[in-house]
Amino acid sequence: MIKQYANPARFNRLAGTLLPWLAWPAAFLILIGLYFGLFNSPPDYQQGNTVRIMYVHVPSAWMALFIYTFMAVSSAVGLIWKHPLAHLSAQAAAPIGTCFTFICLVTGSLWGKTMWGTWWVWDARLTSVLILFFLYLGFIALHSAFDNPTRGERSSAILGIIGFINVPIIKFSVDWWNTLHQPASVLKMSGPTIHSSMLTPLLIMAVGFTLYFFSLLLLRMKTLMIRRRARALNIAHIHQPGAE
Repeated sequence: MIKQYANPARFNRLAGTLLPWLAWPAAFLILIGLYFGLFNSPPDYQQGNTVRIMYVHVPSAWMALFIYTFMAVSSAVGLIWKHPLAHLSAQAAAPIGTCFTFICLVTGSLWGKTMWGTWWVWDARLTSVLILFFLYLGFIALHSAFDNPTRGERSSAILGIIGFINVPIIKFSVDWWNTLHQPASVLKMSGPTIHSSMLTPLLIMAVGFTLYFFSLLLLRMKTLMIRRRARALNIAHIHQPGAE
């Protein structure tokens, strides 16, 4: 079933149908999540209103891990099954994941300044997220480093798959090492330990960010497909007899 959407025209029709159903709910949920998180949820008994950074920081961190996982899976599909849209989807996702990781680092730094008294510490969680940020940048740079797009796709795909080892390191770093970063309070086997008044806007923001990601992903894939088509036509024109 997936292979039928390898056809650019068919994929564009599907993307055009899905985009409004992704973009508008994403905008609505993010606005609702921000409202409840900033104005309707209670301050933390220890952190006060500083805790409201959480409603952007935590979903951004989740998205940074989710998008890199998406890229690693897409890269594996592209290398193993040669699906024409797999590498394209990984390429389209990389800048979005980079932005979410950057937001995660910046908001985490702001939060750390108020809680720890410093903008940055070489904590296991913070350091592994910084490595993730550089993996995103490396993926983007490697993809563009070759004149042959196929070589760029293969090289960046290998980096994407190898770099995935950092995702579980980030997730379990607070359990494996002595770290200043607080342990998980939402994604736990025993269930969330955060109060529902804080958990609800946090989850709303997470769903909104996820829909926003898929909206941007479809838009970027459509743009990349147009660029690829234009490049192919340009090459064909150059190789035509009599072309200058």
